[in-house]
Amino acid sequence: MTKMIKPHGGTLIERCLKKELPDMKDLQTYNIDSTLADDIVNIATGVYSPLTGFLNQNDLDAVLKTKRLADGTPWTIPILYDVDTSDVKSIKENDQIILYNEKYGLKALLEIQDIYKNNKKELAQVTYDTRDIQHPGVNNVFHMKDFLVGGEIIMITKKPQEFHQYYHTPKETRTVFKKKGWKKIIAFQTRNPPHLGHEYLQKTALTFADGLFINPIIGKKKIGDFRDNVILASYETLIQNYFIPERTMLSILRTSMKYAGPREAIHHAIMRKNYGCTHFIVGRDHAGVGNYYLPYASHDIFQEFPDLEITPMFFRSFYQCKKCGSIVNDKICPHEEKYHVYISGKKIRQYLQDKKIPPEDIMRKEVSETILGFKEPFVT
Repeated sequence: MTKMIKPHGGTLIERCLKKELPDMKDLQTYNIDSTLADDIVNIATGVYSPLTGFLNQNDLDAVLKTKRLADGTPWTIPILYDVDTSDVKSIKENDQIILYNEKYGLKALLEIQDIYKNNKKELAQVTYDTRDIQHPGVNNVFHMKDFLVGGEIIMITKKPQEFHQYYHTPKETRTVFKKKGWKKIIAFQTRNPPHLGHEYLQKTALTFADGLFINPIIGKKKIGDFRDNVILASYETLIQNYFIPERTMLSILRTSMKYAGPREAIHHAIMRKNYGCTHFIVGRDHAGVGNYYLPYASHDIFQEFPDLEITPMFFRSFYQCKKCGSIVNDKICPHEEKYHVYISGKKIRQYLQDKKIPPEDIMRKEVSETILGFKEPFVT
């Protein structure tokens, strides 16, 4: 029997406490936003394995310089807890504090290992390859607080959130994959409803696998992005009408988009490896925004990680060829560009913003109708 792929770092991290300990009552409590709450849940449930907490200074320095943790494990996106100067005065190394988010009903214990200055310019430049404040990730960095706290966390409480029926921990997805008998599992990252190009990627990859794991990101997005409920409803429609349900699993990932291009492509692959996936689809301009990254930079970066273990599946630009009569890419279509109809996400958005159904050679009619069934499908 083929063994399931090991979690990143070799062990699936689980840092969940079943009940609150009596000696926690006198600890200082700090409110955190939903982005940090998502990070805590992802650490505690193993999505971010092998992380056991927020990065200390040694690990952050290593991630920025080498794209690896201090012990050499591949890791590309800093997972950080930022605090104000005023907070630093009341905490010190080896202290324990409580992190709390009311919306999530989340309470977590943080054992402080390190308190250090947040070098925002370096953090932005290295992570995003730019300091341009127009880049949403850079903008987030420059709005961070001035100090960082590293240390291990233990999640004490958390209540179910919206779309809970789509939520699965890595331990749960691995159990599902085993029950289904899936050995070769393709992960597909998305933050948009599916058009025919996405369907082409998914079905092409699924042809050579046992199962497809469609894993939309749910969380903080930029203005103009599709809303979470729209993305999920549109995928439900696509799967119901055009996929074999027994070969497909739709499950959400609660985290914020960083728009870090190639670095985020590696991060996305690592998370799907922890879920138990063996392969990860990487398309053109994966996790990019604007023109900050070369179209295939997210392909090239995988050459730096021969030890990543999850296998990337690279797909180039795709388009509808009138001569071929199907969705194709430049590796399989011999015809001139005059026959090509490119699938533009911007065009699709414009149709939908105008309350019009996009042409059926770029998006399934059923999917378009599902999206238009929402009064406001976009983040405003």
